[in-house]
Amino acid sequence: MAKLTEKHNYEGTLVCVEGIDGSGKSTQLALLRDWLKASGKDVIFTEWNSSPLISQTTKLAKKKNMLSPRTFSLLHAVDFADRLKQVIAPALKAGFIVLADRYAYTAFARDVARGVDPKWVRQVYDFAIKPDLTIYFDIDPKTSMERICFNRTPKFYEAGMDLKLSNDPFESYLLFQTRVIKEYKKMLNEFDIVKLDANDSIHKKQVAIRKMLKEILEAKGVTI
Repeated sequence: MAKLTEKHNYEGTLVCVEGIDGSGKSTQLALLRDWLKASGKDVIFTEWNSSPLISQTTKLAKKKNMLSPRTFSLLHAVDFADRLKQVIAPALKAGFIVLADRYAYTAFARDVARGVDPKWVRQVYDFAIKPDLTIYFDIDPKTSMERICFNRTPKFYEAGMDLKLSNDPFESYLLFQTRVIKEYKKMLNEFDIVKLDANDSIHKKQVAIRKMLKEILEAKGVTI
């Protein structure tokens, strides 16, 4: 876990957002990206489960509901490793600001919530680079469900239906996401993750994020 607990030596800056669905993290990252680009900064965006190498395989397996917790974990690890090698590390070497919508911490939260051994998951991702800034958007599972399931039923894995916590997808969602949140909160001190209240206004959260990033960039001699 040395790489995830020690500062990297790349010229660029890595910013990650974490949190369960409906926490507003993606909205905040999009706003941050627009602001950075408008300021003339070189920005690269990457998101969870988006590697061309493996994402289609993962989606197909999800549709067939055939993934065990450990298989689920390994597929996402392959996706992450490919994006780290092909996108994240090269961009950081080139001095870019990399914005990641979810990072290894997503695996540490979701996989452990599915019963996978936390030490094993951390070992799988021991190659990951420590972000310069990681922000966790804290939201309760009921509010999350109300936001994302307003006009639909929670998806099978999204609701943790594979764990057979409940036959009702809504109840299962609440139970599973409660587990995920518990794991996220365990990580805050372990990985120097900043917690923000997801219920705050969009503007207030964005101001706080920009302030933190400005301080990090200024310490590297980058003005914005």
